[in-house]
Amino acid sequence: MRAAVFLKKDKFYRLKIKTKAMKKLVTLALTLMFFVGISNAQTIEDGKKLLSYQKNKSALDLFQKLYNQNNKSADNIYWYGQALLANKNIIEAKAVFQKALQDGVNEPLIWVGSGGVDIAEHSDLNAAKQKFEQAITATTPTKGRNKNKPDANILNAIGRANAYGDSKTGDPNYGIDKLKQAAELNLTDPEILVNLGKCYQKLGGDNGGDAVKAYTDAVSRDPKYAEADWRMGLIYTTQDNKEMYEKYFEAAIAADFNFPPVYLSYYRVYEKTNVNTAKAYLDKYMQYADKDCATDYFYADYLFRAGKYNESLNKAKEMSSNECKTYDRLPILFAYNYDRLGDSLQSKSYLENYFSIATIEEVEPTDYELAVKVFSKFPGLENQTVGYLQKAIANTTKKETKLEYMKLAADMYGKSKMYKEQVQWLQQYNDLKGSMGEYDHYIITSTCYMSKDYTATMAYAQKYIAAFPDKPQGYAFNVNAAKALDTTTNPGIAEPALLQYNSYLQKDVEKNKNQIVNNYYYIMIYYADTVKDYEKALEYCNKILELIPADSEMLNIKKTLEARISSQSKQKGK
Repeated sequence: MRAAVFLKKDKFYRLKIKTKAMKKLVTLALTLMFFVGISNAQTIEDGKKLLSYQKNKSALDLFQKLYNQNNKSADNIYWYGQALLANKNIIEAKAVFQKALQDGVNEPLIWVGSGGVDIAEHSDLNAAKQKFEQAITATTPTKGRNKNKPDANILNAIGRANAYGDSKTGDPNYGIDKLKQAAELNLTDPEILVNLGKCYQKLGGDNGGDAVKAYTDAVSRDPKYAEADWRMGLIYTTQDNKEMYEKYFEAAIAADFNFPPVYLSYYRVYEKTNVNTAKAYLDKYMQYADKDCATDYFYADYLFRAGKYNESLNKAKEMSSNECKTYDRLPILFAYNYDRLGDSLQSKSYLENYFSIATIEEVEPTDYELAVKVFSKFPGLENQTVGYLQKAIANTTKKETKLEYMKLAADMYGKSKMYKEQVQWLQQYNDLKGSMGEYDHYIITSTCYMSKDYTATMAYAQKYIAAFPDKPQGYAFNVNAAKALDTTTNPGIAEPALLQYNSYLQKDVEKNKNQIVNNYYYIMIYYADTVKDYEKALEYCNKILELIPADSEMLNIKKTLEARISSQSKQKGK
């Protein structure tokens, strides 16, 4: 009996001990799960910070590890897809979201990610919006305290998708609507407002003020969120407002000195004007940024700007032999260096390659300047070059940029002596500019004259005279064009132009005497030889003699004219 009781008690105690141990294990497991969850959340936030820093390679590595650890987590899948998009790997991002849906991860965040891929590859925008609306509906409570309030994270993800890419990607107005809702529901996340600012900037035009307000509000939410200050600074670089862009760039550095994009922006500001200052900022950028194709490219770009063309070219060749061979600006880097090294044929080849793959937003004004310079050396490529400029003009909303491209087109046609085409571009330039200085009048009038469109030349010359009556060039062009038209089909057209010119020249008769005499002489000969109106010819002969009374040639002409008048009178008398 006692043995039996003892055994029962022993079993009881062993069971009790085992139960306590299991409870400890469960508690430990739950604790570990909690800390793993916390670590996961922090890791995702770290990855998002890397994306904000534009350290896209590091972000991709981080999110890929998370994805490999758990490829059923909607958060892991979504952010892995965002990192792929940031690295311009749209095809793989699409595959990631498609796999998730096929594997049964049928969650709203995945729908938004899939819609974002639709936007990135410029496919069906309406299909993307259907996915977005489906995600909103699925995450909007129908009862309780948050009834009819959409999920702010979903709204922000939708805004992020529409903030992605260039001005022709997505629907920024749609994104703005969703981001405004998100900002009202989540009062602390600065990224919502940064995405809002990016959408406003994609609209262009007068929306810069709204973008600045959104970024300002983002800083109010988190003064350490350097991206917002930096993006405000970028807006002011487009206006060449040094005081303001320096203010916000310095604010970004003060907020987070590890933020790489601000140093690159400073480099871009100084790259054309002060290569040493630019290099100092480039060193900072390379210190904090990912060591990737972008850092390699900008170092090669610095070498080019420092006049080290062979070193820059060697760096470009190194990039072309590794994973950077598809870097979007690599061909233009080759083109710049070959141009400076005197190899126009190679430069032309790389320019054609570059323009065949680059998006309009990627092409910089100096790229077009190089194209005009190089292609102008090869007759017959003018229209091809202007085709690039026309696309650029259609794509930009900035008046100053449009004017710059129009002037490039006009200058290129001028160098090629294609004057009619040059006149057309000069006219577009002047129409958009809205006002014309003296040089504008001079260049279009002289170009029109060189194109041998004399009627148009006279029309432009009259505008020149009206705008600048104290300048001689308008009168001279008008006279030269009129003389060219003064043929059997346009007899006498030069006389008004010559008299108008003389009225200007007579402001200083002594200085302009010879030109005044020449103009009267032309009219005199016209009346004497073409019209046979000797009395009118004598009138101008006398005007000349008032200026040069002792000129023997003119005195003889006068006698001849008087004789012809006398002869005509006798014939009429008969």
